[in-house]
This record gives sequence, C-alpha cells and structure tokens, in this order.
Amino acid sequence: MTMEVWALVMFAVLMVLVMVGYPVAFTLSAVALSFGATFLGWQFFDLLPLRIWGIMTNFTLLAVPLFVFMGIVLEKSGLAARLIESMGLLCGRMRGGLAVSIVLVGTLLAASTGVVGATVVAMGVIALPIMLRHRYDPALATGVIAASGTLGQIIPPSVILILLGDVIGIALGELFMAALLPSLMLVALFVMYVLVIGWLRPARAPVVDASRVMAGSSSSAGALIMAVLPPLLLVFAVLGSIFFGIASPTESAAIGALGALIMAAAGKRLTLRALTDSMRQTLHLTSMVFLILIGATAFGLVFRGMGGDVLVEELMRALPGGEWGFLVLSMLLIFLLGFFLDFLEICFIVVPILAPIALSLGIDPLWFAVLIALNLQTSFLTPPFGFSLFYLKAAAPPEIRIQDIYRGAIPFVGLQLLALGALLAFPQIALWLPALMNRLQGFT
Repeated sequence: MTMEVWALVMFAVLMVLVMVGYPVAFTLSAVALSFGATFLGWQFFDLLPLRIWGIMTNFTLLAVPLFVFMGIVLEKSGLAARLIESMGLLCGRMRGGLAVSIVLVGTLLAASTGVVGATVVAMGVIALPIMLRHRYDPALATGVIAASGTLGQIIPPSVILILLGDVIGIALGELFMAALLPSLMLVALFVMYVLVIGWLRPARAPVVDASRVMAGSSSSAGALIMAVLPPLLLVFAVLGSIFFGIASPTESAAIGALGALIMAAAGKRLTLRALTDSMRQTLHLTSMVFLILIGATAFGLVFRGMGGDVLVEELMRALPGGEWGFLVLSMLLIFLLGFFLDFLEICFIVVPILAPIALSLGIDPLWFAVLIALNLQTSFLTPPFGFSLFYLKAAAPPEIRIQDIYRGAIPFVGLQLLALGALLAFPQIALWLPALMNRLQGFT
C-alpha cells in the first residue's frame, strides 16, 4: 500500500479505538506517534513542539476557559430556576405554553451560559416534574428539555463556535454573527412544533394554570423583569461588544466572566465554595479541550505528512455534483459520526480534513462553519450516545424511561435537520448579518 492509503488506515484505526472507548486525547497522540514513527521517522516530530506552543499562546482560544467559567458561575447562581419560574408564569396560560417557556429558557441560558450539561440537568430537575404534574406527555416533555438544553452549541457565545473558528481560520466575531440567525430559526422551529402539537393533540401539551406552575412564585411584572433582565443585559454586553467592534471575542469573554460574578454576588450566591467549584470545573473542562486539541494537532500533522489530506481531497473532488456533492457527503458524514462520537472529537479530527477541501472548492468558510455547528448539535440528541439524553435520564424522575427520552428527542433531531436543509438551500441566512455589520462599520 502507498503511504497515502496508510494515512486512511490510520484514520480508521483511530475511529475504531475511539468508538471502543479509549480516551480521545491519548488515543489521538498514541496513533499519531505510532504511525508517524513508522512511516516518517521520529525527526518528523521536531515540528510538533512549535505547533503545541502555538496552541498554548493562541489569544482567541483564551475565550474558551472564560466563557466556560461564565457559564458555570451563572448555573450556580440559580439563574435557571428563576428563568423557569418567570417564563412558566408568562407562557403557562397558552396551550403548550409550559413547553414554549422551556424553549425560551433554553435560549436565554444558551446565550448566557452555553453549558449544555448544566442546562439540561437544571431544567430536568426543576421543570420536568412540573410538566409531568400538569399531565404533559413524558416524551414531549423530555424532548423539549433535551433539545432546548443543546441550544448552547449553536447560539453564540458558544464554545464549539470558538473551536470551529480556530480550526477553520475564521474571525470569531463574524462567526458569532453568522450563527445568530440560524440559531434563532432553530428556536422558532422548536416553538412552532410545540404549538402545533398543543393545537393538534392538546392531551400531550395541555393548558395549565400559570399561578400553579411554581408554588410560592411571585407573578408580578417586577419579578419577571428581574429574572429576565440580567441575563439579557449580560448577553448584550458580551455579543454587542463583539458585533459593534468594541471588544475582541476574548475581551468580551472576560466581560462575561466578570458579569457572571456580579450577577452571582447580587443574588447572594457567590460563596467561596461556589467560586472554588466553578474554577475547578472550568479547569477540568478546559484541560480536556486542550488535551484533545494537542492530540488532534499531532494526528493532523502526521496525516498531512503521509499525504492523507491530498488523497481525501482527490476523492472528494471526484464526487458527482462538485461543490454540492461534497457538501451533502460531508454533512452526512458528520451527522452519522454524531451517533457515536462527541462533538469535540468530530471538531478536532474530521473538520481539519474537510475544511481545506471546502476552501479549495470555493465554499464560503463562514457558511461551512455554521453548517457544521448546526449539524454537530444533533450529536447531543442522537441515540445511542447523545449526551443530553444521558444528562436528562440522570436528572429525571424514576418513572421516566430512556425509551421516552429517545422517543421525545427524535422529532427535534428532525427539526434540526430541517434547519440544516434550509441553511444549505439559503446560505444568506448565515451570511446576511455579517455582511450587514461589515457595511455598517465601513469594512465593505
């Protein structure tokens, strides 16, 4: 076999080992070192320390721990509980309104925290028993919570958008702007689906008495404003500073982290223990991301050194349909891998192979990045390894079966694919806002 074919064998070996369950970061490094030493020699890795140093000193990637810290602090501040109370009181009187309120809470939490696991668990613990008490269909209730909790993957500021921007080489501010309208389109699809279910099958999403949604909750307009206004102000401060060119994404992440601390202190939740736990969780998640990134850098270096990228590009260019054939196949590949792999693994292993091919075919990198982000979001909901499904099962009451959660998630996977299809057909959904902001700032 030629060296290029051995590069594909290396990729296949990696996929098998990861699916078997070996730790991703160490598997990436071990496979890269084994194949690299065999086919290229140890001297080839003289370039690796410089690549790792480039990762460690990347100013844009500094936004990752800052946004993670912001999200964890806000989760510990009780933000989710207050938002669920307020939105439940606001929307509870309409048919399916309680489920709509969960979607809106998920949207606000996604824009202000972006921590999928924490969001799903918080809504599962707080909102799911309320929905079941008001005779909501278990599949619909769990599906709404699981899907709404994943919105943090596409709604900026999102960690996956930061990583995709770095892997593909896109300005992060433009990527955030490009993802905004597709994410709002997805939220609208979720809300429309819930309202249609409530209209066609009212037994699955009944009207509830809003005054009974949360026992002891204040229904005053002031309580509603005080619950919703702080996260909205934080989102505006973070995203507005990026969109209007006031701060870089990393600087806006620092603004968000500071704002989260202020909100936690105002709610009297900023204890020494909460702060210590937040820093420890941030360190854990950030270390995991960067270890995978270092392993993926070693793997990518060897894969390209063996000529694997050239062979993959030749295969992709030979597809019928040219640009559209590549887009359809790459989206299908990412969707299928999402059944078995985590979004970080796909981002660091598959995207670096596909992105150069997309650029060589003349595909807009902003559009391609948002397509990938929207596609990766389905990996949280697709059985058997959808992380949101496991998070929710851990937080759900004992009477909720995993089959109920799977059954509830499937329609929302379909809605995500519908949104992906719309974005494929109409690229301006992603490209219109960045172009408008560039014109307003005089860049074009």
